[in-house]
Amino acid sequence: MNKREVIRFSREDIDKRVKEIAKQISKDYENKELVVIGLLRGSFVFLADLVREIEKPIVVDFLTTSSYENSEISSGNVKILSDIRENIEGKDVILVDDIMDSGNTLKDVKNYILSKKPNSVKTCVMLDKPCRREVEIAPDYFGFEIEDWFIVGYGLNFGNKYRNIPYIFSYED
Repeated sequence: MNKREVIRFSREDIDKRVKEIAKQISKDYENKELVVIGLLRGSFVFLADLVREIEKPIVVDFLTTSSYENSEISSGNVKILSDIRENIEGKDVILVDDIMDSGNTLKDVKNYILSKKPNSVKTCVMLDKPCRREVEIAPDYFGFEIEDWFIVGYGLNFGNKYRNIPYIFSYED
């Protein structure tokens, strides 16, 4: 059975939306000390585009987590593989990830980051898939809300491939 690629969000759609999110973040954090933390590896493409559009000095750091391994479905067990380097106590933090699906990863990571006593913690994802939510959490900033598609591209992977595709797509029969 051959599957065909269906582009869900073009490079132009993504670029426009990233600029809108960055403009809102710039406004919301105008006079605040902001630390943007990307969850590796999925967020790196979105994060790079986003931080280049934020119109204020920021600190960028990374946290490496794992919950999917090589599966299409999150295991629900979030592992922190490498921690942030920045001292975030008293600072405002935005956690950036590629997608909020079950919500388990960002909820667990947010709780972990809160234990480091920041002033505030918000979440930002490129894609929000609320139909799959297992925990009570919603992104503070998001690019697009999607249906229950398994999507790849623009940092999102399957089996560690497709992250480099500049648009977001799924497969259909």
